[in-house]
Amino acid sequence: MQTILGANGQIAIELARELRRNYTSDIRLVSRTPRKVADADTLVSANLLDPVQTAKAVKGSRIVYFTAGLPPDTRLWETQFPLMLKNALAASRAAGARFAYFDNTYMYPQNNTPQTEETPFAPVGRKGRVRAAMAGMVLEEMKRADIPVLIGRAPEFYGPEKTQSVTNALIIDKLKAGKRLRVPVRDDTRRTLIWTPDASRALATLGNAPDAFGQSWHLPCCDDRLTYKQFVALACQIFGRPYGYTVLGKWTLTAAGIFSKQVREIRELLPRYEVDNLFDSTKFKSRFPEFEVTPYRRGLELIREEWGAIDTPPYVRPVCETRDRSA
Repeated sequence: MQTILGANGQIAIELARELRRNYTSDIRLVSRTPRKVADADTLVSANLLDPVQTAKAVKGSRIVYFTAGLPPDTRLWETQFPLMLKNALAASRAAGARFAYFDNTYMYPQNNTPQTEETPFAPVGRKGRVRAAMAGMVLEEMKRADIPVLIGRAPEFYGPEKTQSVTNALIIDKLKAGKRLRVPVRDDTRRTLIWTPDASRALATLGNAPDAFGQSWHLPCCDDRLTYKQFVALACQIFGRPYGYTVLGKWTLTAAGIFSKQVREIRELLPRYEVDNLFDSTKFKSRFPEFEVTPYRRGLELIREEWGAIDTPPYVRPVCETRDRSA
């Protein structure tokens, strides 16, 4: 039995698909209101804030994947995320199950230094400190060595279906809606983005490789790190849209946070868009050389195919970009 905790997010959905394709048909999906990805999936309703419910949900598992997410609400992250993880680790320990923790890069320095598995944590902001503390909990469990544990860490997402990320919200979803594209802070810094199905496939690969445990891994991304200017140009070409976008300056986004809780919750991430984001996944690619990373063009083409025919937008935009003067 391979069990996914936090089973309704896009990473979990793609993980369930990959596990069934290549590893096992015995899959348990756990969340407060779990939904089947395949007809044969086993569903367990559990609140991960409750240690008893979490233990029951994990019992009998061979591998447990922690992919749980929360809305971008700082208070929720501080009060709920560490407890959810604590309960998941304790339940996995009691079940004697391997534990694969899906992580992000909030705890890394927001500078242009290449990020590897050895990069020291230097979180900026409250959510960054939460993620650093959670990663620390998993590393302590790894040292304890009662059960095999690994960390699979991903940079910012872009992807299909319900993928939630800044890139999807400001660029891909705007393309679908026929609205003006937005770029956060700068368009000339290099970004490392991971295709969500690649992140899930890679996590499944690690979870089913016994020698991967006891380590942290950067999940595999494209080596050709595009700037947002290049990414937008490619996306507009594939979607048949006029090439145009607005750069939202740091101060514009900061001011917008006064009126928008959603914007306010991402302000601590803004420094990462001022510099190149160089997430290095050499370690994974060296250990799993057969793993095929999805090129940006192919990823965007798959999103275009998913959406089907898109009508020409009802507006006419200039071909050149328009820059927010506060940038």
